[in-house]
Amino acid sequence: MAKTSNLAIIGLRARTGRAIAVVVGGSRAAPLVLSKTEIKLTDPKIPETFQPYHEVMDLAWEQGQRAVRTFTRPIEVVARKALAKMIRELQTEGLNAKGVATVGSKDRDLTRIGNYHIRAHAAEGILFRRVLELAADTHGLPTRSFPDRELEKIAASELGLSPAAIKQALGNLGQSLDPPWRADEKQAALAAWLMLK
Repeated sequence: MAKTSNLAIIGLRARTGRAIAVVVGGSRAAPLVLSKTEIKLTDPKIPETFQPYHEVMDLAWEQGQRAVRTFTRPIEVVARKALAKMIRELQTEGLNAKGVATVGSKDRDLTRIGNYHIRAHAAEGILFRRVLELAADTHGLPTRSFPDRELEKIAASELGLSPAAIKQALGNLGQSLDPPWRADEKQAALAAWLMLK
């Protein structure tokens, strides 16, 4: 596939313990999906990093917030290293990462969630999005975050396209890649597309 530019945006769809990464180049009018992968955001030597808020969910919220840092700090380190590796790999392919777009859970007041287990899941959703943003900041890359449930509405407004047209365009973008090309990959690609000039 011919590249019109060596500039690329990394789109990341945050999930618990991992992120789907889709690299998009080209322009806003003519985006190109250049690659996709999945990055792990946990430390296999520290099993608690897989679901850190589950480890502290029986504690009072304030106490749990302090205790969970033991597990969230290693996740931040893993995210920084994973993004650094991805940036280096892009550079070896002649691509220059110019930004990171993240899609994930929206910030909200978690103290309003009474069920501890549901709150742990919600906290992890926010955590894994935030560690990706922090990693991008560490590498000096511009970032933009999108709440997963609002991404399509934002995209329709900014791109001036109908949701159906965006859906079709995203389907077409994935045709040159090996499967899978699921909702997660499409959201990562769409977020990156929105950061293209």
